[in-house]
Formats: sequence, C-alpha cells, structure tokens
Amino acid sequence: MEAITLRQKTYRDTLHACYWGYITQAIINNLAPLLFVIFQTRFAISLTLIGQLILLNFGVQLLTDLFAIKFVDKVGYRFAVVLAQACSALGLILLAVLPNLLPSPYAGLMLAVVIYAFGGGLIEVLISPIVNALPGDAKAPAMSLLHSFYCWGQVAVVLISTLALHFMGDGMWPLLPLLWALIPLYNLFLFLRVPLAPMVSAEEKTPLRRLFTSRIFVIAMLLMLCAGASELAMSQWSSLFAEKGLGVPKVMGDLLGPCLFAILMGLGRVFYGIWGHKLRLRRVLMCSALLCVACYLVTVFSPWPVLSLLSCALCGLSISLMWPGMLSLTAERYPAGGTAMFGVLALMGDLGCALGPWLAGLISDTAQAAPRLMALGQTLGVAGEQLGLKCGLFAAAIFPLLMLGGLALMRVKRRT
Repeated sequence: MEAITLRQKTYRDTLHACYWGYITQAIINNLAPLLFVIFQTRFAISLTLIGQLILLNFGVQLLTDLFAIKFVDKVGYRFAVVLAQACSALGLILLAVLPNLLPSPYAGLMLAVVIYAFGGGLIEVLISPIVNALPGDAKAPAMSLLHSFYCWGQVAVVLISTLALHFMGDGMWPLLPLLWALIPLYNLFLFLRVPLAPMVSAEEKTPLRRLFTSRIFVIAMLLMLCAGASELAMSQWSSLFAEKGLGVPKVMGDLLGPCLFAILMGLGRVFYGIWGHKLRLRRVLMCSALLCVACYLVTVFSPWPVLSLLSCALCGLSISLMWPGMLSLTAERYPAGGTAMFGVLALMGDLGCALGPWLAGLISDTAQAAPRLMALGQTLGVAGEQLGLKCGLFAAAIFPLLMLGGLALMRVKRRT
C-alpha cells in the first residue's frame, strides 16, 4: 500500500505562519489589559503595579530584542522562531495558573509575563526579516499587510475575550489564556515544517557601527520608540479608561474602544498593503502623526464619552502605518541591515511600548495624589480616577507629537 505523504510546504505557507506569529504577538500584548479590572479587584493590584506589568512585558521584549541580535545568527532562524512560539504558549498557560496557585498573585502574573514576553520579543525580531527575505519586490506593502494580522489578532482577542467574560463571568477568566495558548502551539508545529528563505549573509550585512553613525538611522530609532509609545499608550489603557474614566459599561467600552481601534489599525495596514505603492510613505506617516495627536486630545478633552471612545478608535487608524512604515523606510535605506538592524528597531519600538503605557499609568496615579489637581477636578465635575486617567493619556500625546517633528527632521536630513 502506497504511503500517504504530506503536501510539500511552500513560501506561501511560510507567509501564513508569519501571519499566525503576529496574531500570537497580538494575544501576548492585548489579552492581559482586558483583565486589568479583574486583576485590580480580585488581587487588589494598584494602577501603578498594573502599569508595571505592561512595563515588564515590553521591558523583557526589549531585552530579548537586544539578546536576539547575536543569538539568532548563532542558533538559526528556525530554532529561534520555534522557541518563540513555545515560550508564548507556556507563558499564557502560566498566566491562567500561577496567580491562583502562588501565595502572591502578583508574583505569578510577573513570572507568566516574563516567559511570554520573551517569546513575544523573539517574534518581533524574527518575523519581519523572514517576510522581508521572501521573494518579491513590493517589500513595504508586504510588510504593512503582515502587520495587519497583529490588528486582526487584537480584534479577535478583544471581541472574543470581552464577550466570553460577559457571558461566562469574571470568575472564568483563567480559561481565556488557556484557549488562546492553542494558537502559538499550533504555529510551533507549522514553523517546524515551512521553508525559510536565505537571509543576508554575515559578510554582506551592514555593520551596527556604521548604522549607529548614520543620522538617518538614529532618527529612525527614535521614531520607532515614538511609534510604539503612541500605539500602546492608547490601546493598553483604552479598556480601563472607557470603564473607569468615561463610566461606560465594559462590553460597550471594549467594543467601541480597543476593538474598533484594532479594526481601523488593521484596515489602514491592509489599505497600504494594497495601494501603498502609489503613495509616498513619509508624507503618509506625517499625516498619521498629526491625526494621532488630534485623537489623543479629543479623547482626553471631549465632554461626550461616545466621542472620546470614537476618537480612541480613530487613533488606531492614525498609528496603523507607524511601526511597519518605519521598518520599511529603514530597510529601504539599509537593505543589508539584516537581523541586527531589525533587532535594534524592534528594541526601540518595544522600549516605546514599555514607556508609553508606563508613563500614562504613572501620571494617572501622580495626578490622583495631587490635592490641588483633585480639587480642580471636583470643581469641573470630574472624578479623581477619571481625571487621573485623562492626565495620563494627555501626557502620552507627547509621543506622536515628537514623531511628527522627527519625520520632518528626517526629511531635512535626507535632503542634505
């Protein structure tokens, strides 16, 4: 009897595995924020400690980016990307188990975050260069389309998790990390079989020393920081801000806030993935940064909760091209940058992802501890926690503003 053979995997399968990789990244970054209110009430965790969980997540991803710059070339892309999926799955499983198992729930949360953040950091460094190495000329649109799957993953996480908590109750929250862990487990076996395109050889790569002496690359690094901070400051705090800062029901807040945020972010990336070759990327990024600043201000200062939620969602469109756009601009300028270049850019982006939400949480708690500011809030009819959250998001608006200035400076530098 003739043996049954599996279909030979192609580069299309590799691309699909990379799509699943970014969906895994979305699970890692967006599941825990949906549980912040549960953590706060069940485990008596303050906003500052919750903000430190965000900082820990992206701080570990940042250190992983730095570690991966040398680690990946030594062990190979396949081993590293499989390890990334394994750590992502294990961390999500521990997120469900450890808080109710250890004497300190917060210590359990921290340990789970460290493990899945290591996997997320590897994903961030590996997936973009894997796709960039695949055959094809339209690199920037392909990169934008790849990153759109992060958005669709975020939509799925927010929508499914919010509805599940609504119908099952908060007490069933540990089921969510366990179920979402199935995706990186599936992708682990997929990456074991798909072909990987040849990467830039060590002899052809642009040395890091040369990159760091380039003014354009230094500006690109800072813009990656601003891109990460602009995105995560809004997306990580939008659920809690809608519920506590705007006083809307959790289901409505999550669906009109972070869920619509992710949908518009994904649509922006898909649009550029299809029609991006007709647009000038730098100009699009400048318009995006300007719109992002406006969205932050409307979210904070609008007296109508629905308008604040819609502005929060529109912020997703405004930041949609910031991260993949900066990767594409830099890769176009330095086509032989290789793993080191993508690793440094991912490191700066993750630094922004850590700083943005952490700054928002710190300013929120600091504002609530300021008696004069609280007295002013009472005069204006704004409750203490609500005023604190608004102050935190207002402070985070500095990042898209800096990105707007950096893009203008980058254009000047290119002309000189």
